[in-house]
Amino acid sequence: MTEGVSIIVQPAQEFGDNPVEVRETGHYTEEYVPSFVEKWDSLIDWEKRAESEGNFFIDLLRKWGVKSVLDVATGTGFHSVRLLAAGFDTVSADGSADMLAMAFENGTKQGGHILRVVQADWRWLNRDVHGEYDAIVCLGNSFTHLFSERDRRKALAEFYAMLKHDGILVLDQRNYDAVLDDGYTSKHTYYYCGEDVTVEPEYVDEGLCRMRYHFPDDSVYHLNMFPLRKDYTRRLMSEVGFQRVQTYGDFQHTYRGEQPDFFVHVAEKEYRMDDQKEPEGRYTGAVSTARSYYNSPDADTFYATVWGGEDIHIGVYENPAEPIAGASRRTVERMASKLELTRDSVVLDLGSGYGGSARYLAGTYDCRVVALNLSEVENQRHKELNAARALSDRIEVVDGSFEDIPYPDGQVDVVWSQDAFLHSGNRVQVLEEIARVLRPGGHLIFTDPMATADGGSADVLQPILDRIHLDDMGSPAFYMRELNRLGFTPVDGGFDEHREQLVNHYTRVLEETARQETEGLARKISHDYLAQMKKGLGHWIDGGREGHLTWGIFHFRLDTED
Repeated sequence: MTEGVSIIVQPAQEFGDNPVEVRETGHYTEEYVPSFVEKWDSLIDWEKRAESEGNFFIDLLRKWGVKSVLDVATGTGFHSVRLLAAGFDTVSADGSADMLAMAFENGTKQGGHILRVVQADWRWLNRDVHGEYDAIVCLGNSFTHLFSERDRRKALAEFYAMLKHDGILVLDQRNYDAVLDDGYTSKHTYYYCGEDVTVEPEYVDEGLCRMRYHFPDDSVYHLNMFPLRKDYTRRLMSEVGFQRVQTYGDFQHTYRGEQPDFFVHVAEKEYRMDDQKEPEGRYTGAVSTARSYYNSPDADTFYATVWGGEDIHIGVYENPAEPIAGASRRTVERMASKLELTRDSVVLDLGSGYGGSARYLAGTYDCRVVALNLSEVENQRHKELNAARALSDRIEVVDGSFEDIPYPDGQVDVVWSQDAFLHSGNRVQVLEEIARVLRPGGHLIFTDPMATADGGSADVLQPILDRIHLDDMGSPAFYMRELNRLGFTPVDGGFDEHREQLVNHYTRVLEETARQETEGLARKISHDYLAQMKKGLGHWIDGGREGHLTWGIFHFRLDTED
Protein backbone atom coordinates (compact mmCIF):
# COMPACT_ATOMS: atom_id res chain seq x y z
CA MET A 1 0.00 0.00 0.00
CA THR A 2 1.36 3.42 -0.95
CA GLU A 3 2.21 5.52 2.08
CA GLY A 4 -0.27 8.29 2.76
CA VAL A 5 -3.01 6.80 0.55
CA SER A 6 -6.06 5.25 2.18
CA ILE A 7 -8.48 2.99 0.35
CA ILE A 8 -12.15 3.09 1.37
CA VAL A 9 -14.00 -0.13 0.66
CA GLN A 10 -17.67 0.44 -0.06
CA PRO A 11 -19.98 -1.97 1.79
CA ALA A 12 -21.53 -4.56 -0.50
CA GLN A 13 -25.16 -5.66 -0.60
CA GLU A 14 -25.75 -8.65 1.64
CA PHE A 15 -28.45 -11.14 0.70
CA GLY A 16 -26.99 -14.26 2.30
CA ASP A 17 -26.61 -17.68 0.73
CA ASN A 18 -30.08 -17.73 -0.82
CA PRO A 19 -31.09 -14.21 -1.98
CA VAL A 20 -34.61 -15.22 -3.03
CA GLU A 21 -35.38 -16.12 0.58
CA VAL A 22 -34.80 -12.52 1.71
CA ARG A 23 -38.37 -11.26 2.09
CA GLU A 24 -38.25 -8.86 5.00
CA THR A 25 -39.63 -5.33 5.07
CA GLY A 26 -36.66 -3.81 6.87
CA HIS A 27 -34.04 -5.27 4.57
CA TYR A 28 -34.39 -2.54 1.94
CA THR A 29 -32.36 -0.10 4.05
CA GLU A 30 -29.41 -2.50 3.75
CA GLU A 31 -29.94 -2.88 -0.01
CA TYR A 32 -29.38 0.83 -0.68
CA VAL A 33 -25.64 0.76 0.05
CA PRO A 34 -23.69 4.00 -0.62
CA SER A 35 -22.18 2.80 -3.89
CA PHE A 36 -25.67 1.93 -5.20
CA VAL A 37 -27.11 5.25 -4.03
CA GLU A 38 -24.35 7.11 -5.87
CA LYS A 39 -25.45 5.45 -9.13
CA TRP A 40 -29.16 5.92 -8.57
CA ASP A 41 -29.46 9.19 -10.45
CA SER A 42 -27.85 7.71 -13.56
CA LEU A 43 -30.54 5.04 -13.38
CA ILE A 44 -33.34 7.57 -13.13
CA ASP A 45 -31.99 10.29 -15.48
CA TRP A 46 -33.75 13.32 -13.97
CA GLU A 47 -34.12 15.20 -17.22
CA LYS A 48 -35.70 12.33 -19.15
CA ARG A 49 -37.93 11.36 -16.27
CA ALA A 50 -39.20 14.94 -15.95
CA GLU A 51 -39.93 14.92 -19.66
CA SER A 52 -41.76 11.59 -19.55
CA GLU A 53 -44.10 12.32 -16.65
CA GLY A 54 -44.57 16.00 -17.51
CA ASN A 55 -46.60 17.93 -14.96
CA PHE A 56 -48.81 14.96 -14.10
CA PHE A 57 -48.22 15.05 -10.33
CA ILE A 58 -48.01 18.85 -10.16
CA ASP A 59 -51.31 19.26 -12.01
CA LEU A 60 -52.93 16.52 -9.95
CA LEU A 61 -52.00 18.13 -6.64
CA ARG A 62 -53.05 21.58 -7.82
CA LYS A 63 -56.39 20.19 -8.95
CA TRP A 64 -56.96 19.03 -5.38
CA GLY A 65 -55.97 22.39 -3.93
CA VAL A 66 -52.93 20.89 -2.21
CA LYS A 67 -50.48 23.21 -0.46
CA SER A 68 -48.53 20.94 1.92
CA VAL A 69 -46.98 17.64 0.81
CA LEU A 70 -45.18 14.87 2.66
CA ASP A 71 -42.92 12.93 0.27
CA VAL A 72 -42.50 9.65 2.16
CA ALA A 73 -40.26 7.96 -0.44
CA THR A 74 -37.85 10.77 -1.23
CA GLY A 75 -35.02 8.63 -2.58
CA THR A 76 -32.47 10.95 -4.14
CA GLY A 77 -34.99 13.77 -4.15
CA PHE A 78 -36.40 13.90 -7.69
CA HIS A 79 -40.03 14.52 -6.74
CA SER A 80 -39.26 16.56 -3.63
CA VAL A 81 -37.23 18.99 -5.72
CA ARG A 82 -39.95 19.22 -8.38
CA LEU A 83 -42.61 19.82 -5.71
CA LEU A 84 -40.56 22.57 -4.08
CA ALA A 85 -39.92 24.20 -7.43
CA ALA A 86 -43.67 24.18 -8.10
CA GLY A 87 -44.33 26.01 -4.83
CA PHE A 88 -45.56 23.18 -2.59
CA ASP A 89 -44.61 23.22 1.10
CA THR A 90 -42.75 19.90 1.09
CA VAL A 91 -41.24 17.66 3.77
CA SER A 92 -39.01 14.83 2.55
CA ALA A 93 -38.85 11.47 4.35
CA ASP A 94 -37.11 8.19 3.57
CA GLY A 95 -35.95 5.11 5.41
CA SER A 96 -32.44 5.31 3.95
CA ALA A 97 -30.05 7.85 5.48
CA ASP A 98 -27.78 7.58 2.43
CA MET A 99 -30.67 8.37 0.10
CA LEU A 100 -31.64 11.42 2.18
CA ALA A 101 -28.07 12.71 2.15
CA MET A 102 -28.00 12.47 -1.64
CA ALA A 103 -31.45 14.11 -1.84
CA PHE A 104 -30.29 17.05 0.27
CA GLU A 105 -27.25 17.49 -1.98
CA ASN A 106 -29.40 17.29 -5.11
CA GLY A 107 -31.76 19.91 -3.72
CA THR A 108 -29.00 22.49 -3.51
CA LYS A 109 -27.68 21.57 -6.97
CA GLN A 110 -31.11 21.58 -8.63
CA GLY A 111 -32.26 25.13 -8.00
CA GLY A 112 -30.82 25.88 -4.58
CA HIS A 113 -33.62 24.19 -2.62
CA ILE A 114 -33.05 23.35 1.03
CA LEU A 115 -34.87 20.07 1.65
CA ARG A 116 -36.38 19.42 5.06
CA VAL A 117 -35.39 15.78 5.40
CA VAL A 118 -36.48 13.23 8.01
CA GLN A 119 -35.41 9.61 8.27
CA ALA A 120 -38.56 7.63 9.00
CA ASP A 121 -40.03 4.14 8.91
CA TRP A 122 -43.55 4.24 7.43
CA ARG A 123 -44.85 1.80 10.02
CA TRP A 124 -44.16 4.42 12.72
CA LEU A 125 -44.42 7.53 10.56
CA ASN A 126 -46.31 9.59 13.16
CA ARG A 127 -43.48 8.97 15.62
CA ASP A 128 -40.81 10.34 13.29
CA VAL A 129 -42.69 13.04 11.33
CA HIS A 130 -45.04 15.62 12.80
CA GLY A 131 -47.96 17.59 11.44
CA GLU A 132 -50.82 17.02 9.00
CA TYR A 133 -50.60 17.33 5.24
CA ASP A 134 -52.88 18.00 2.28
CA ALA A 135 -51.20 15.19 0.37
CA ILE A 136 -48.80 12.32 0.92
CA VAL A 137 -46.88 11.02 -2.09
CA CYS A 138 -45.26 7.58 -2.08
CA LEU A 139 -43.59 7.29 -5.47
CA GLY A 140 -40.86 5.36 -7.25
CA ASN A 141 -42.36 1.89 -6.70
CA SER A 142 -41.34 2.26 -3.05
CA PHE A 143 -44.40 0.69 -1.44
CA THR A 144 -43.28 -2.68 -2.79
CA HIS A 145 -40.49 -2.73 -0.20
CA LEU A 146 -43.10 -3.88 2.34
CA PHE A 147 -43.27 -7.67 2.41
CA SER A 148 -46.03 -8.43 4.91
CA GLU A 149 -49.67 -7.44 4.64
CA ARG A 150 -49.55 -6.31 8.24
CA ASP A 151 -46.77 -3.85 7.39
CA ARG A 152 -48.64 -2.61 4.34
CA ARG A 153 -51.80 -2.01 6.34
CA LYS A 154 -49.84 -0.34 9.14
CA ALA A 155 -48.09 1.99 6.67
CA LEU A 156 -51.34 2.93 4.93
CA ALA A 157 -52.96 3.60 8.30
CA GLU A 158 -50.05 5.88 9.22
CA PHE A 159 -50.42 7.73 5.91
CA TYR A 160 -54.16 8.07 6.52
CA ALA A 161 -53.61 9.48 10.01
CA MET A 162 -51.18 12.14 8.80
CA LEU A 163 -53.52 13.47 6.12
CA LYS A 164 -55.90 16.33 6.72
CA HIS A 165 -59.59 15.40 6.61
CA ASP A 166 -59.81 16.08 2.85
CA GLY A 167 -56.31 14.94 1.95
CA ILE A 168 -55.14 12.52 -0.72
CA LEU A 169 -52.55 9.77 -0.95
CA VAL A 170 -50.72 9.36 -4.27
CA LEU A 171 -48.97 5.99 -4.51
CA ASP A 172 -47.40 4.34 -7.52
CA GLN A 173 -46.29 0.79 -8.27
CA ARG A 174 -44.79 -1.22 -11.07
CA ASN A 175 -47.31 -3.19 -13.14
CA TYR A 176 -46.54 -6.49 -11.44
CA ASP A 177 -49.71 -8.04 -12.90
CA ALA A 178 -48.04 -7.97 -16.31
CA VAL A 179 -44.72 -9.20 -14.89
CA LEU A 180 -46.34 -12.14 -13.10
CA ASP A 181 -48.78 -13.07 -15.87
CA ASP A 182 -46.91 -12.29 -19.09
CA GLY A 183 -43.26 -11.86 -18.21
CA TYR A 184 -41.27 -8.67 -17.92
CA THR A 185 -41.32 -5.97 -20.58
CA SER A 186 -40.62 -2.26 -20.30
CA LYS A 187 -41.00 0.72 -22.57
CA HIS A 188 -38.01 2.14 -20.68
CA THR A 189 -39.78 5.47 -20.89
CA TYR A 190 -41.08 6.49 -17.50
CA TYR A 191 -39.30 5.68 -14.25
CA TYR A 192 -35.93 4.19 -15.21
CA CYS A 193 -34.85 6.33 -18.12
CA GLY A 194 -31.05 5.96 -17.99
CA GLU A 195 -29.80 4.85 -21.39
CA ASP A 196 -26.88 2.69 -20.28
CA VAL A 197 -28.49 0.91 -17.35
CA THR A 198 -30.14 -2.49 -17.66
CA VAL A 199 -33.08 -3.14 -15.31
CA GLU A 200 -34.80 -6.51 -15.31
CA PRO A 201 -36.17 -9.10 -12.89
CA GLU A 202 -33.77 -11.89 -12.02
CA TYR A 203 -36.39 -13.95 -10.19
CA VAL A 204 -40.18 -13.63 -9.90
CA ASP A 205 -42.86 -15.48 -7.98
CA GLU A 206 -46.08 -14.36 -6.28
CA GLY A 207 -44.13 -13.30 -3.20
CA LEU A 208 -40.93 -11.82 -4.64
CA CYS A 209 -39.67 -9.79 -7.55
CA ARG A 210 -35.86 -9.64 -7.39
CA MET A 211 -34.73 -6.82 -9.68
CA ARG A 212 -31.23 -6.70 -11.16
CA TYR A 213 -29.53 -3.38 -12.03
CA HIS A 214 -26.51 -3.56 -14.34
CA PHE A 215 -24.50 -0.35 -14.79
CA PRO A 216 -22.00 0.61 -17.54
CA ASP A 217 -19.01 -0.07 -15.26
CA ASP A 218 -20.27 -3.68 -14.96
CA SER A 219 -21.34 -3.19 -11.35
CA VAL A 220 -24.48 -5.10 -10.46
CA TYR A 221 -26.98 -4.43 -7.68
CA HIS A 222 -30.26 -5.99 -6.64
CA LEU A 223 -33.48 -5.02 -4.90
CA ASN A 224 -35.89 -7.55 -3.44
CA MET A 225 -39.49 -6.32 -3.69
CA PHE A 226 -42.98 -7.67 -3.17
CA PRO A 227 -44.94 -7.89 -6.48
CA LEU A 228 -48.12 -6.02 -5.60
CA ARG A 229 -51.06 -6.74 -7.82
CA LYS A 230 -53.02 -3.62 -8.78
CA ASP A 231 -56.44 -4.64 -7.48
CA TYR A 232 -54.92 -5.92 -4.23
CA THR A 233 -53.35 -2.53 -3.60
CA ARG A 234 -56.62 -0.74 -4.33
CA ARG A 235 -58.48 -3.06 -1.97
CA LEU A 236 -56.03 -2.47 0.87
CA MET A 237 -56.44 1.28 0.49
CA SER A 238 -60.21 0.97 0.70
CA GLU A 239 -60.10 -1.38 3.66
CA VAL A 240 -57.81 0.97 5.59
CA GLY A 241 -60.41 3.73 5.16
CA PHE A 242 -59.73 5.67 1.98
CA GLN A 243 -63.06 6.64 0.43
CA ARG A 244 -62.29 6.43 -3.25
CA VAL A 245 -59.33 5.12 -5.24
CA GLN A 246 -58.63 6.17 -8.82
CA THR A 247 -55.93 4.42 -10.84
CA TYR A 248 -53.92 5.84 -13.72
CA GLY A 249 -51.58 4.01 -16.09
CA ASP A 250 -48.29 5.69 -17.02
CA PHE A 251 -49.81 9.09 -16.16
CA GLN A 252 -52.97 8.50 -18.22
CA HIS A 253 -56.61 8.07 -17.14
CA THR A 254 -57.02 4.96 -19.26
CA TYR A 255 -54.60 2.67 -21.02
CA ARG A 256 -56.34 0.69 -23.71
CA GLY A 257 -53.46 0.74 -26.16
CA GLU A 258 -51.01 -1.38 -24.21
CA GLN A 259 -50.16 -2.39 -20.68
CA PRO A 260 -48.56 0.44 -18.70
CA ASP A 261 -45.21 0.03 -16.99
CA PHE A 262 -46.54 1.68 -13.82
CA PHE A 263 -49.83 2.34 -12.07
CA VAL A 264 -50.54 5.49 -10.06
CA HIS A 265 -53.26 5.25 -7.38
CA VAL A 266 -54.93 8.37 -5.99
CA ALA A 267 -56.78 7.63 -2.73
CA GLU A 268 -59.12 10.14 -1.09
CA LYS A 269 -59.48 10.47 2.66
CA GLU A 270 -62.46 12.83 2.76
CA TYR A 271 -65.66 11.31 4.17
CA ARG A 272 -68.74 12.47 2.26
CA MET A 273 -72.27 12.31 3.56
CA ASP A 274 -75.04 10.91 1.35
CA ASP A 275 -76.41 14.35 0.50
CA GLN A 276 -73.12 15.62 -0.86
CA LYS A 277 -72.28 15.64 -4.54
CA GLU A 278 -69.95 12.64 -4.51
CA PRO A 279 -72.19 9.72 -5.50
CA GLU A 280 -70.69 6.93 -3.40
CA GLY A 281 -73.32 7.20 -0.70
CA ARG A 282 -76.19 7.03 -3.18
CA TYR A 283 -75.07 3.71 -4.64
CA THR A 284 -75.95 0.65 -2.64
CA GLY A 285 -76.08 -3.10 -3.14
CA ALA A 286 -76.07 -4.39 -6.69
CA VAL A 287 -75.88 -0.90 -8.22
CA SER A 288 -72.74 -0.11 -6.23
CA THR A 289 -71.20 -3.39 -7.36
CA ALA A 290 -72.02 -2.62 -10.99
CA ARG A 291 -70.56 0.87 -10.68
CA SER A 292 -67.27 -0.46 -9.28
CA TYR A 293 -67.14 -3.10 -12.01
CA TYR A 294 -67.72 -0.75 -14.95
CA ASN A 295 -65.27 1.80 -13.50
CA SER A 296 -62.49 -0.80 -13.41
CA PRO A 297 -59.74 -0.52 -16.05
CA ASP A 298 -60.20 -4.17 -17.06
CA ALA A 299 -63.93 -3.74 -17.73
CA ASP A 300 -63.41 -0.41 -19.46
CA THR A 301 -60.81 -1.91 -21.78
CA PHE A 302 -62.83 -5.06 -22.46
CA TYR A 303 -66.07 -3.30 -23.38
CA ALA A 304 -64.29 -0.66 -25.45
CA THR A 305 -62.24 -3.13 -27.48
CA VAL A 306 -64.14 -6.43 -27.56
CA TRP A 307 -67.80 -5.60 -27.02
CA GLY A 308 -67.98 -2.94 -29.69
CA GLY A 309 -66.85 0.31 -28.12
CA GLU A 310 -69.98 2.43 -28.51
CA ASP A 311 -72.99 0.13 -28.22
CA ILE A 312 -72.25 -2.22 -25.35
CA HIS A 313 -75.47 -4.23 -25.38
CA ILE A 314 -76.97 -7.27 -27.12
CA GLY A 315 -77.15 -7.05 -30.90
CA VAL A 316 -79.72 -8.16 -33.46
CA TYR A 317 -77.83 -10.45 -35.85
CA GLU A 318 -78.88 -11.13 -39.42
CA ASN A 319 -76.23 -13.84 -39.53
CA PRO A 320 -74.38 -15.29 -36.53
CA ALA A 321 -70.92 -14.37 -37.80
CA GLU A 322 -71.38 -10.65 -38.48
CA PRO A 323 -69.42 -8.02 -36.51
CA ILE A 324 -70.64 -7.21 -33.02
CA ALA A 325 -70.74 -3.45 -33.62
CA GLY A 326 -73.05 -3.71 -36.63
CA ALA A 327 -75.49 -6.03 -34.89
CA SER A 328 -75.49 -3.86 -31.76
CA ARG A 329 -76.25 -0.75 -33.82
CA ARG A 330 -79.12 -2.63 -35.51
CA THR A 331 -80.74 -3.03 -32.07
CA VAL A 332 -80.64 0.75 -31.61
CA GLU A 333 -82.10 1.37 -35.05
CA ARG A 334 -84.91 -1.15 -34.52
CA MET A 335 -85.85 0.36 -31.17
CA ALA A 336 -85.74 3.92 -32.51
CA SER A 337 -87.97 3.01 -35.44
CA LYS A 338 -90.76 2.20 -32.97
CA LEU A 339 -90.81 5.79 -31.70
CA GLU A 340 -91.88 9.07 -33.28
CA LEU A 341 -89.06 11.30 -32.16
CA THR A 342 -88.78 14.98 -33.08
CA ARG A 343 -86.46 17.85 -32.23
CA ASP A 344 -88.71 18.67 -29.28
CA SER A 345 -88.54 15.16 -27.78
CA VAL A 346 -86.70 14.63 -24.49
CA VAL A 347 -85.23 11.12 -24.16
CA LEU A 348 -83.85 9.80 -20.88
CA ASP A 349 -81.31 7.03 -21.56
CA LEU A 350 -80.84 4.91 -18.42
CA GLY A 351 -77.52 3.07 -18.20
CA SER A 352 -76.17 4.89 -21.26
CA GLY A 353 -72.67 3.36 -21.22
CA TYR A 354 -70.39 4.98 -23.81
CA GLY A 355 -73.36 6.79 -25.38
CA GLY A 356 -73.72 5.04 -28.72
CA SER A 357 -77.53 5.06 -28.53
CA ALA A 358 -77.66 8.65 -27.28
CA ARG A 359 -75.51 9.84 -30.18
CA TYR A 360 -77.59 7.90 -32.69
CA LEU A 361 -80.84 9.39 -31.37
CA ALA A 362 -79.52 12.95 -31.11
CA GLY A 363 -77.73 12.76 -34.45
CA THR A 364 -80.61 11.14 -36.35
CA TYR A 365 -83.65 12.87 -34.84
CA ASP A 366 -82.04 16.03 -33.38
CA CYS A 367 -83.84 15.26 -30.10
CA ARG A 368 -82.46 16.10 -26.68
CA VAL A 369 -81.01 13.17 -24.71
CA VAL A 370 -80.29 13.01 -20.99
CA ALA A 371 -77.83 10.13 -20.51
CA LEU A 372 -77.82 8.77 -16.95
CA ASN A 373 -75.05 6.30 -16.11
CA LEU A 374 -73.29 5.14 -12.96
CA SER A 375 -69.74 4.72 -14.32
CA GLU A 376 -67.71 7.92 -14.28
CA VAL A 377 -65.11 6.24 -16.49
CA GLU A 378 -67.69 5.45 -19.18
CA ASN A 379 -69.25 8.90 -18.81
CA GLN A 380 -65.93 10.62 -19.46
CA ARG A 381 -65.44 8.67 -22.68
CA HIS A 382 -69.10 9.37 -23.56
CA LYS A 383 -68.53 13.14 -23.24
CA GLU A 384 -65.36 13.00 -25.33
CA LEU A 385 -67.15 11.15 -28.14
CA ASN A 386 -70.07 13.60 -28.00
CA ALA A 387 -67.68 16.54 -28.33
CA ALA A 388 -65.86 14.91 -31.25
CA ARG A 389 -69.19 14.64 -33.12
CA ALA A 390 -70.46 18.10 -32.15
CA LEU A 391 -73.34 16.66 -30.13
CA SER A 392 -72.52 18.03 -26.68
CA ASP A 393 -75.32 20.59 -26.95
CA ARG A 394 -77.93 17.84 -27.56
CA ILE A 395 -76.72 15.25 -25.01
CA GLU A 396 -76.40 15.84 -21.27
CA VAL A 397 -74.32 13.16 -19.52
CA VAL A 398 -75.25 12.69 -15.85
CA ASP A 399 -73.58 10.57 -13.14
CA GLY A 400 -76.33 8.69 -11.34
CA SER A 401 -78.41 5.60 -10.68
CA PHE A 402 -81.72 4.61 -12.26
CA GLU A 403 -82.92 3.56 -8.80
CA ASP A 404 -82.94 7.27 -7.86
CA ILE A 405 -83.34 9.29 -11.05
CA PRO A 406 -82.23 12.91 -10.52
CA TYR A 407 -84.98 14.35 -12.72
CA PRO A 408 -88.33 16.07 -11.97
CA ASP A 409 -91.74 14.42 -12.24
CA GLY A 410 -93.49 14.20 -15.61
CA GLN A 411 -90.84 15.87 -17.77
CA VAL A 412 -89.59 13.09 -20.06
CA ASP A 413 -91.12 12.03 -23.37
CA VAL A 414 -89.25 8.74 -23.73
CA VAL A 415 -87.35 6.54 -21.29
CA TRP A 416 -84.86 4.36 -23.14
CA SER A 417 -82.61 1.64 -21.71
CA GLN A 418 -80.58 -1.29 -23.03
CA ASP A 419 -79.49 -4.27 -20.95
CA ALA A 420 -79.08 -2.25 -17.77
CA PHE A 421 -81.97 -3.08 -15.45
CA LEU A 422 -80.58 -6.53 -14.64
CA HIS A 423 -77.91 -4.73 -12.55
CA SER A 424 -80.54 -3.42 -10.14
CA GLY A 425 -81.37 -5.18 -6.91
CA ASN A 426 -84.74 -3.38 -6.85
CA ARG A 427 -86.28 -3.38 -10.33
CA VAL A 428 -89.70 -2.45 -8.97
CA GLN A 429 -88.18 0.80 -7.72
CA VAL A 430 -86.57 1.38 -11.12
CA LEU A 431 -89.94 1.04 -12.86
CA GLU A 432 -91.60 3.31 -10.31
CA GLU A 433 -88.93 5.95 -10.92
CA ILE A 434 -89.55 5.66 -14.67
CA ALA A 435 -93.30 6.12 -14.19
CA ARG A 436 -92.58 9.19 -12.07
CA VAL A 437 -90.38 11.02 -14.58
CA LEU A 438 -92.41 10.15 -17.71
CA ARG A 439 -95.07 12.60 -18.82
CA PRO A 440 -98.56 11.09 -19.35
CA GLY A 441 -98.55 9.46 -22.77
CA GLY A 442 -94.78 9.08 -22.69
CA HIS A 443 -93.07 5.93 -23.95
CA LEU A 444 -90.84 3.39 -22.25
CA ILE A 445 -88.67 1.26 -24.52
CA PHE A 446 -85.98 -1.04 -23.18
CA THR A 447 -84.19 -4.38 -23.46
CA ASP A 448 -82.95 -6.63 -20.69
CA PRO A 449 -81.41 -10.12 -20.40
CA MET A 450 -83.87 -12.11 -18.27
CA ALA A 451 -84.93 -15.44 -16.89
CA THR A 452 -87.68 -16.96 -19.00
CA ALA A 453 -89.89 -17.33 -15.93
CA ASP A 454 -90.18 -15.79 -12.48
CA GLY A 455 -87.65 -17.39 -10.18
CA GLY A 456 -85.93 -19.15 -13.07
CA SER A 457 -83.97 -22.36 -12.72
CA ALA A 458 -81.70 -21.89 -9.69
CA ASP A 459 -79.08 -24.44 -10.71
CA VAL A 460 -78.67 -22.90 -14.16
CA LEU A 461 -78.96 -19.22 -13.21
CA GLN A 462 -76.89 -19.28 -10.03
CA PRO A 463 -73.47 -19.05 -11.76
CA ILE A 464 -74.75 -16.03 -13.71
CA LEU A 465 -76.21 -14.41 -10.59
CA ASP A 466 -72.97 -15.01 -8.72
CA ARG A 467 -71.01 -13.40 -11.54
CA ILE A 468 -73.10 -10.18 -11.46
CA HIS A 469 -73.67 -10.28 -7.68
CA LEU A 470 -77.47 -10.49 -7.82
CA ASP A 471 -80.11 -12.51 -6.00
CA ASP A 472 -82.45 -12.83 -8.98
CA MET A 473 -83.24 -11.69 -12.50
CA GLY A 474 -86.25 -10.13 -14.11
CA SER A 475 -88.53 -12.02 -16.48
CA PRO A 476 -91.02 -11.04 -19.20
CA ALA A 477 -93.89 -11.86 -16.84
CA PHE A 478 -92.38 -9.67 -14.11
CA TYR A 479 -92.03 -6.64 -16.38
CA MET A 480 -95.48 -7.07 -17.95
CA ARG A 481 -97.09 -7.42 -14.53
CA GLU A 482 -95.33 -4.46 -12.88
CA LEU A 483 -95.79 -2.13 -15.83
CA ASN A 484 -99.50 -2.91 -15.93
CA ARG A 485 -99.70 -2.12 -12.20
CA LEU A 486 -98.01 1.25 -12.77
CA GLY A 487 -100.45 2.29 -15.46
CA PHE A 488 -98.56 1.39 -18.62
CA THR A 489 -100.23 0.09 -21.79
CA PRO A 490 -98.40 -2.32 -24.16
CA VAL A 491 -97.55 -1.01 -27.62
CA ASP A 492 -97.71 -3.68 -30.36
CA GLY A 493 -98.03 -6.44 -27.79
CA GLY A 494 -95.52 -4.91 -25.37
CA PHE A 495 -92.72 -7.45 -25.78
CA ASP A 496 -90.91 -8.40 -28.97
CA GLU A 497 -88.97 -11.52 -27.92
CA HIS A 498 -85.68 -12.51 -29.55
CA ARG A 499 -84.29 -15.26 -27.36
CA GLU A 500 -81.95 -16.49 -30.08
CA GLN A 501 -80.20 -13.14 -30.23
CA LEU A 502 -78.96 -13.52 -26.65
CA VAL A 503 -77.20 -16.74 -27.66
CA ASN A 504 -75.94 -15.18 -30.90
CA HIS A 505 -74.51 -12.17 -29.11
CA TYR A 506 -72.73 -13.89 -26.24
CA THR A 507 -71.35 -16.47 -28.66
CA ARG A 508 -69.94 -13.69 -30.85
CA VAL A 509 -68.43 -11.90 -27.84
CA LEU A 510 -66.79 -15.14 -26.71
CA GLU A 511 -65.43 -15.73 -30.23
CA GLU A 512 -64.13 -12.16 -30.43
CA THR A 513 -62.49 -12.49 -27.03
CA ALA A 514 -60.66 -15.60 -28.17
CA ARG A 515 -59.62 -13.93 -31.44
CA GLN A 516 -58.25 -10.84 -29.70
CA GLU A 517 -56.46 -13.00 -27.13
CA THR A 518 -54.32 -14.39 -29.93
CA GLU A 519 -53.47 -10.78 -30.85
CA GLY A 520 -52.35 -9.73 -27.38
CA LEU A 521 -55.54 -8.89 -25.47
CA ALA A 522 -54.02 -10.43 -22.34
CA ARG A 523 -51.42 -7.66 -22.35
CA LYS A 524 -54.20 -5.10 -21.92
CA ILE A 525 -56.50 -6.96 -19.51
CA SER A 526 -55.65 -9.14 -16.53
CA HIS A 527 -55.70 -12.90 -16.99
CA ASP A 528 -58.10 -13.29 -14.08
CA TYR A 529 -60.61 -10.90 -15.65
CA LEU A 530 -60.45 -12.65 -19.01
CA ALA A 531 -60.79 -16.09 -17.44
CA GLN A 532 -63.85 -15.02 -15.46
CA MET A 533 -65.35 -13.24 -18.45
CA LYS A 534 -65.02 -16.29 -20.72
CA LYS A 535 -66.48 -18.50 -18.04
CA GLY A 536 -69.37 -16.09 -17.54
CA LEU A 537 -70.08 -15.82 -21.27
CA GLY A 538 -70.28 -19.60 -21.42
CA HIS A 539 -72.93 -19.61 -18.69
CA TRP A 540 -75.04 -17.07 -20.62
CA ILE A 541 -74.77 -19.14 -23.81
CA ASP A 542 -75.71 -22.36 -22.03
CA GLY A 543 -78.65 -20.71 -20.27
CA GLY A 544 -79.97 -19.32 -23.52
CA ARG A 545 -79.59 -22.56 -25.45
CA GLU A 546 -81.33 -24.51 -22.71
CA GLY A 547 -84.27 -22.09 -22.72
CA HIS A 548 -83.70 -20.62 -19.26
CA LEU A 549 -82.74 -17.14 -20.47
CA THR A 550 -84.33 -14.77 -22.94
CA TRP A 551 -84.06 -11.25 -24.30
CA GLY A 552 -86.12 -8.84 -26.36
CA ILE A 553 -87.52 -5.33 -26.77
CA PHE A 554 -90.20 -3.98 -24.42
CA HIS A 555 -92.34 -1.06 -25.59
CA PHE A 556 -95.00 0.51 -23.35
CA ARG A 557 -96.86 3.81 -23.11
CA LEU A 558 -97.81 5.49 -19.84
CA ASP A 559 -101.58 5.96 -19.77
CA THR A 560 -102.80 9.54 -20.07
CA GLU A 561 -104.52 11.10 -17.10
CA ASP A 562 -108.28 11.60 -17.25
